[in-house]
Amino acid sequence: MIQHIVVVGSGVMGRGIAYVGALGGYSVTLVDINEAALQNAKNEIEVIVEKGLKYGKVTADAAEKALQKLTYENNLEKASRNADLIIEAVPELASIKKQVFEEIEQYASRDCYFATNTSTMSPTEIASFGKRPDKTIAMHFFNPVHKMPLVEIVRGLETSDETAEIIREVAVNMGKETVVINEFPGFVTSRISALVGNEAFYMLQEGLGTPEEIDKAIKLGLNYPMGPFELVDLVGLDTRLNNLNYLHEKLGEKYRPAPLLEQYVKAGRLGRKSGKGVYDYTSGKELVPK
Repeated sequence: MIQHIVVVGSGVMGRGIAYVGALGGYSVTLVDINEAALQNAKNEIEVIVEKGLKYGKVTADAAEKALQKLTYENNLEKASRNADLIIEAVPELASIKKQVFEEIEQYASRDCYFATNTSTMSPTEIASFGKRPDKTIAMHFFNPVHKMPLVEIVRGLETSDETAEIIREVAVNMGKETVVINEFPGFVTSRISALVGNEAFYMLQEGLGTPEEIDKAIKLGLNYPMGPFELVDLVGLDTRLNNLNYLHEKLGEKYRPAPLLEQYVKAGRLGRKSGKGVYDYTSGKELVPK
């Protein structure tokens, strides 16, 4: 049923979703109004493919077919008209998501399904921006998309059983494991991750230890694959702060963002994407404490 997927937003998550979609056999159009961002996404996808070939994660035949199935477009109206599934992967701000959903509602066929890649926001609320709540759902991918095995599929209040099953099949075809859950702010993974990451910032703020020491303790003591500061630098400190603000509003005081996290974001220390977050990446060496 699903043959052509449109991914809206060519950032880290959007480009990753587009790549695994093409690798899963779907025809995929990646959309962004910013031509420079779109070209950067194309370049980054080619880098991912090259690394996959180098380390034997993907065959030459599969890589070639995936690249052939990918197209890039800056006109959302044009891209949406032939879509079977549109996955929104724009920043975690209701105003931006609302704009995207109102636009795709105008252009997509009535048979098209809508998904949002939100990690915390309500798929019910996001569905209200369009006019097909039964065909709208959340697909929470994880960063980096081509490496992380899970897609957290979150049903909104009016999401149909048919939609949930179709989207689960899409995720499986993309090579992903799935969990299908009902909506609640933060879902499963973001609630836990936000608490751990925020508490780490409180620890750092209190002088309990250095970022390296706290990361090492969490990795070796709790068997986490990444420390909370390594993870937040990868995800983006601004993204984490947006998530915490949303969870604080919906779920109360335990999600109040640490003042140090807010300070870092105000200083432009957003993580790997800006060159500096909790760690400094500008020296050419990763994980230099600052």
